[in-house]
Amino acid sequence: MGSAVRTQQDTCPTVGSPFETEFISRFGLPHTWRGALAFAWLLLIHLTAALGLYLYPRPGWSLFFAFLLIAFVGGVGTTVGYHRSLTHRSVSLHPVVRWVLIFVAMLNGAGSPVNWVATHRLHHATADTPDDPTSPLWGGFWWAHAGWIWDSGHSVPRNYAADIQDLAPWERFLAPILVASYLGGVASGPAAFFWLGSLRLVLAFNATSFVNSVCHGNPVASSPEAGSRNVLWLALPQLFLGENWHQNHHLHPWSPRLGFAWWQLDIGYSIIVALEKLRLARRNTKPKFFQRASEIRR
Repeated sequence: MGSAVRTQQDTCPTVGSPFETEFISRFGLPHTWRGALAFAWLLLIHLTAALGLYLYPRPGWSLFFAFLLIAFVGGVGTTVGYHRSLTHRSVSLHPVVRWVLIFVAMLNGAGSPVNWVATHRLHHATADTPDDPTSPLWGGFWWAHAGWIWDSGHSVPRNYAADIQDLAPWERFLAPILVASYLGGVASGPAAFFWLGSLRLVLAFNATSFVNSVCHGNPVASSPEAGSRNVLWLALPQLFLGENWHQNHHLHPWSPRLGFAWWQLDIGYSIIVALEKLRLARRNTKPKFFQRASEIRR
């Protein structure tokens, strides 16, 4: 999945040996200025979040609700806007809705749309192979969760997002949006500074990163699809938006619905249906749905 500060290059250097990749995943530090910026940003939000949790462990119900609401809206921007619409084209969005979802996704730390889409399409094209930039099979848990973001050896070619280059100007707004996201709560007091800024960004980052580090990694899988997993507990940090049903997604990546059974909660799909009823969206592919749990590999 994408990252707030990872920047594309025009070429995709080959990945080193498994030993080298494992070494980088465990001990590697950034060795480009872009990687250093990514590392510094993630370090900043995590350290600030830890301090905020120590100082204000009980933010109060109204602030906690605002924290969840902003994180939820940003998650909708990522799953509906970036993932299902821009990347897989399973749903078409009204231009205004698309712009709003791009903005809230960037506000949630997802990065620019072109970068996110290119990285995710490369992931699908090379899933759990040495060329997959986010696979835990080749770099381990830490690599898949965060380390790949600041390593220059996994640059993504722009042709993976050639069809959305009209969205490239969003890249120039990334830095100010991130600054606003980090500092935005300060006007409402010190507790809001932490909970609406760094703590929310840390939740969003790790909820997304767990899809890479936990929902993949079966070393004896017969196919990349079989190597992915549906992870029930990940529904909670994902705020029930559906991204935790990751094996479903790899089996049918063009389905606008990620939860294939009634018990697989997928609020992201419900939002798509609601937008369609308002004539603000259109499903381009038929959603997958199974009546029996036995039809779905968990």
